[in-house]
Amino acid sequence: MNRSFATTLALLVLLQIYIGMRLLPDLGLGLGVEVFGVLVLVLLTVLVPVGLMSASLRRRRWSGLVSWLGLLSMGFFSSLLVSTLVRDPALLALRLAGVSSPELTRGSAAAVPLVACGVTLLGFVNARRLARVKQVEVPIAGLPPALHGYAIAQVSDIHVGPTIRRPYLNAIVNRVNKLGADAIAITGDLVDGSVHRLSLHTQPLARLAAPDGVFFVTGNHEYYSGAEEWIAEVRRLGVTVLMNQHVIRRRDDATLMIAGVADYTAHHFHPHHKSDPRAAAGNAVADVRVLLAHQPRSAAAAAEAGFDLQLSGHTHGGQFFPWNLAVPLQQPFVAGLHRVRDMWVYISRGTGYWGPPKRFGAPSEITLVRLVPA
Repeated sequence: MNRSFATTLALLVLLQIYIGMRLLPDLGLGLGVEVFGVLVLVLLTVLVPVGLMSASLRRRRWSGLVSWLGLLSMGFFSSLLVSTLVRDPALLALRLAGVSSPELTRGSAAAVPLVACGVTLLGFVNARRLARVKQVEVPIAGLPPALHGYAIAQVSDIHVGPTIRRPYLNAIVNRVNKLGADAIAITGDLVDGSVHRLSLHTQPLARLAAPDGVFFVTGNHEYYSGAEEWIAEVRRLGVTVLMNQHVIRRRDDATLMIAGVADYTAHHFHPHHKSDPRAAAGNAVADVRVLLAHQPRSAAAAAEAGFDLQLSGHTHGGQFFPWNLAVPLQQPFVAGLHRVRDMWVYISRGTGYWGPPKRFGAPSEITLVRLVPA
């Protein structure tokens, strides 16, 4: 057994024991309920690892259902654990304040799984709802009149895989095409799985269309899924892949550069894919420079390379509490429009989701970025 998987499983078992010990005795509803609760926790212990491995499950008639059950269990377990962890200090604070009773203990224990179910259901609805269009104006100093209102439609972190399939992507493509943007950017983490497994489900990308082109940069999940094969497949679908490269687009006498870099961590998987904003720009001259980079961490190097705007994703806006609190430990920004020296960076909350079909406090988005004079 893989050591990291064994460690994860052991931690999961310990957490399930903790949840059971903190909730089941306090419910005080007898042996039958306690046995049922133990069985639910055992089932979660089995299904959560299935969810973690869902992108690599062998294709069988039942594999889709098992993936859904595993990923939904991941989302429910997360809320169950957080609710249990919140309950304990809350009860302690109430006891210290002189407020304590068997009814409060029993009621709070019953509330935990109900809250977990409610959050999981609401998160599911939020995640599966088609991403809304978010319009963002980016003020650019010295923007040539010919580029006023230049629009880039951005999608990011779709994660086509176990629960995001062709119909979901097809709906995204339809909505993006209706925006009438000048260019379309896909800023990484398009897939979770191999080309062999998912090529049927990524076919709608071939219908994306914009006057100045459709562009793609790799995210970290492409490297988990066979980056070279996916780069070739995305190109086959008619999308321009920018691997530390750029294109120049003209509007009258004004020029705009659209450049792209490999994922910030790509060199760990492929030595020739090191992310390099300076190499992406080369020696080209343009009135406005836009960089597509999956991770916000590329922003410092992009600003140093002289870009005016970076479009990123990766963070999912945190996707759901409390994991949104961990994003700032790794990334400089969680979501939205920010300034890095003389450059703007916009971080999408993502157009799909990773892992559990669950979004809470971080709605998915299709972004229409429009350049306006500063």
